Amino acid sequence: MVSMRPRPDWHWTHRRLDGRLLGDERSTRMTGIVVWHMTLSLDGYIAGPDDNLNWYAASSGPSEIGDEVARAAGAFLTGGRLITEDFDFDRSRPYGGDWDGRTFIYTHKDPASAPHPDLTYLSGDIRDVAAAALAGAGGKNLIVSGGTVPGLCLDAGLVDEVVLHYVPALLGDGIPVYRSPGLAYTQLELLRTESLNLWFRVKK
Repeated sequence: MVSMRPRPDWHWTHRRLDGRLLGDERSTRMTGIVVWHMTLSLDGYIAGPDDNLNWYAASSGPSEIGDEVARAAGAFLTGGRLITEDFDFDRSRPYGGDWDGRTFIYTHKDPASAPHPDLTYLSGDIRDVAAAALAGAGGKNLIVSGGTVPGLCLDAGLVDEVVLHYVPALLGDGIPVYRSPGLAYTQLELLRTESLNLWFRVKK
């Protein structure tokens, strides 16, 4: 697992919703930060073809960093792709159900159509959506996840840290962790790793 954040010379020049330049890091951390937290395959996919997630079973198991991220999280923001016809939120809660923060869905659907009382639908500019979700985090961090929302937040200069879990699997196709051809170069500062020396045997 790798934990990173955008370098200060990039991140701290973006503007707040009110147009003021962000100040030092301490002023933003008083109300939590925005953390991009994802599990992905070695070739950079967060889901296989047809949104298949069976490959998650190849995960290396519990993670100290993952547990730390979950404990510090007060809200979770992802895209509407999560909501399918057979969606069961009680079986699909973030972090395997061992977390009781608020879950926000970025979607154009009617807020009244949310399939569960613990789900809140948000729409509009991603800056306003992220601000509302962060305000709902109760002073803790906002986790952004999924195939679209994290990239939108990064493009808008809203992401403070990136935490990635690599699963020993190659998918070859699917939903990439990030795709934004128009984004300028973004440098990340490494904060922590649990393991980055990889040696695999191909299962046949």
